[in-house]
Amino acid sequence: MVALRGVLFDIDDTLFDYSGSDEAGLVAHLRAEGLLDRFPEPAAAVRLWRQITRAEYARYTAGEITFAEHRRARVRRFLARLGRPDAPSMPDEEAGAWFAGYTARRDAARRAVDGASAVLTEFAPRYRLGVVSNSSLPHQSEKLAAIGLLDYFGDALVCSVEHGEAKPAPGIFLAGCALLGLDPHEVAYVGNDHAVDAVGARDAGLHAYWLDRGDTGWGGSREGAPAEGVRVIRSLAELPAALAAPVTPVTPAG
Repeated sequence: MVALRGVLFDIDDTLFDYSGSDEAGLVAHLRAEGLLDRFPEPAAAVRLWRQITRAEYARYTAGEITFAEHRRARVRRFLARLGRPDAPSMPDEEAGAWFAGYTARRDAARRAVDGASAVLTEFAPRYRLGVVSNSSLPHQSEKLAAIGLLDYFGDALVCSVEHGEAKPAPGIFLAGCALLGLDPHEVAYVGNDHAVDAVGARDAGLHAYWLDRGDTGWGGSREGAPAEGVRVIRSLAELPAALAAPVTPVTPAG
């Protein structure tokens, strides 16, 4: 039996309700831009935006483009799909301004995932807490501060931009463990993406907990059973009991 001493968290759609704010922000922005009526229903706009976002964010995490470039690419591809002929050659400043309008409306709808504050409050006296995220440190720190969760983590935040590699690479999970001052077998990792978060953490030697919310559209669902060694929770409210259950040693991949 292994005693867990630390917990690392993903942020988007694990602690922060990214999907809810993303949908609210996009619909409000399209309405303001006079573009919402181009779609049969708002959900169709959200599906297209997320399809493009996944593709461009994958390019960013692979190191092919910068964070700012991935944002502008999302705008150009989205507007091109709406039939705007000059979208592929849209100047950086214009694409950036369009994205800024979306983010302002998205950020106005920011909120924590249900149960996040309660779980972190319960865990703070019992575990060392930290974050491992595929994003930039200033961006994610500001987001956690806005929803009242930053103080739970102190300086124990690792983000892919500053670290130099992204999940599911083992090194970024191990960097999170190092900030906690713990070995991987003493640490649980909680995230909503099965492959990137859960399998990545398992392969790095951490105890993997997949938050299968099932409604996010960002890796939050999976066909078939979860991978071996991945424990499943349906909400953060289930996490305290899941971590309290006996756990067995983890053998890192490779």
